[in-house]
Amino acid sequence: MPNKKITRRTFLQAAGVSAAAAAVAGGAPAASACLWPLQMDLQILATSDTHGRFLPWDYAANKADTSGSVAQQAAAISQRRTPSTIVVDAGDTIQGNSAELFLQDEMHPMSAGMNAIGYDVWVTGNHEFNFGMDTLKRVIAQQKAKVLVGNVYAPDGTPLADGYTILNKQGVKVGVIGMVTPNITRWDSKNLEGWTVTNPVDECRKLTKQLRGQVDVLLGVMHMDPESEYGVYGSGARDLAEACPEFDVIVAAHGHRSVPGEMINGVLVVENSGNASTLSEIHLQLKRKWDGGWSIDQRTSEIVSMKDLPADAALSQQLAGYDARAKADAETLIGELRGGNMAPENDVVNIPQPMVQDTALLDFINEVQMYYTGAKVSATALTSMTSQMKEGPIRKCDTASIYTYQNTLYKLEMNGAQLRSFMEWSAGFFKTWVPGDLTVAFDPSTRYYLYDAFEGVNYEIDVSQEPGGRIRNLTWPDGSPVRDEEVFTVAVNNYRATTQLLIAADIFAPGEPLPKLLEIDVRGDLGGIRELLGEYIRTVKGGVIQPKVNNNWKLVGTNWDEAKRAQALKLLAEGKMPLPGSSTSRTLPGAAVTEADLAAVK
Repeated sequence: MPNKKITRRTFLQAAGVSAAAAAVAGGAPAASACLWPLQMDLQILATSDTHGRFLPWDYAANKADTSGSVAQQAAAISQRRTPSTIVVDAGDTIQGNSAELFLQDEMHPMSAGMNAIGYDVWVTGNHEFNFGMDTLKRVIAQQKAKVLVGNVYAPDGTPLADGYTILNKQGVKVGVIGMVTPNITRWDSKNLEGWTVTNPVDECRKLTKQLRGQVDVLLGVMHMDPESEYGVYGSGARDLAEACPEFDVIVAAHGHRSVPGEMINGVLVVENSGNASTLSEIHLQLKRKWDGGWSIDQRTSEIVSMKDLPADAALSQQLAGYDARAKADAETLIGELRGGNMAPENDVVNIPQPMVQDTALLDFINEVQMYYTGAKVSATALTSMTSQMKEGPIRKCDTASIYTYQNTLYKLEMNGAQLRSFMEWSAGFFKTWVPGDLTVAFDPSTRYYLYDAFEGVNYEIDVSQEPGGRIRNLTWPDGSPVRDEEVFTVAVNNYRATTQLLIAADIFAPGEPLPKLLEIDVRGDLGGIRELLGEYIRTVKGGVIQPKVNNNWKLVGTNWDEAKRAQALKLLAEGKMPLPGSSTSRTLPGAAVTEADLAAVK
């Protein structure tokens, strides 16, 4: 609001209430007579990290996926919207889920969707910079929303976009400041040659000072995680909240973490999960001040899941042409697998063979991860119980047959001791083998995708030993031992990095040194790991791949009777003997077939 003060008398007069009437009412304006509302529920609906999910369809796999999409968010926003609603997005919009197909279109489907919804503000994410500045400028021009990027400047000093805007919602003046993580210079340095990326803390300090006295509410829409990256000050929303307590709310992004609402230095910070799977709903309960402005009485927020929510029918129809093009592209032939299938047949029903022996399937994924990261070591998990790529033609969407999830590729730095801890944690997936067992059993509480196969090192897993002491003969390919103090790079997916390796949780204890994050979303311009698999087949291998297994790891310690084991496997395959131990779609059998089980059948 302007600095000029409004007296109590002029406030009442402007509201159509006389001073005398106010006196009768005990000195307070009667709510029924007042033309100005005395209270307001200001609603902020926030999205981020939608990554090309314009419709509920996974184009990499070419199948329906109702976990989240812009069309579902459109339905949720329509249901919740009021006259006092502000709708904002914190970026990473035009990359992922085959959205790159439409970068040269007059209107990108993500822009079309956001325009149809009626966003007030859009802030660019780091992935908006993947495709060059000319492309980004074109996408910015498509947006009806106010585009904010307060810390990116062209070579001539002009800003890529404004740093702030002031929105008026039913008399409430809302200042909105938007920034992108300064670490875009790490990932897109070539695209940003000649451009200047400044620190968001410095920019926010200037803008909050400039907006002081002009707004009732100050909202930050920031494409950065609550926590800073690479030790870069100003790359996290926490840094902004601590430096600029003038913010009432900060909408964070980038980390794909579900943060319903965290108070940091008196600032409410929220963040959505990735791939349009959630919507942040924030409510600010406002009270009218005597000077005519507003004060915040209460702040609440929640994360709303989009899973299985019906998509907006009108928007779905509007985007149908893009949908057809992306589906057709998913069927594009990109190569051929020659020389057999990627994974052998299972020895034991309900136990995928890649869980118990080295296979071409996981070796190939690790090969691709190492190629694009340049890492010395790579780790990957089976993403489906039925993961397989069969000999023959390979379409783009067939990469999903060996990599189900929409993970991205991370590059970490760790030492030999940390790698061994990582490997021991993974090997804890197996139950301890005991004499008389004829099959391997697994921890029934551990999901199969928490077990990783490692490449770049040779090793054995001794399942006769207790968890924590199973990794044997850990060496480099040349036979030299992996020393605890050695430092090297490791390729993993974003899930493993953020949930197990970069936090003190399952693998590392609080206070224990953690691996170092070097790069997120490696080659994000091409997509996630599934897209990288296809790109590797098409461009690096010239369209032809063959199943290759280097047998760099094996299970040991299973000193079973081979003849009896063969008999047991035959009976299992014929359905004449049940596999003991329960198993689900996400867990493997928790008990082994034993010699006693075999004898009972006979």
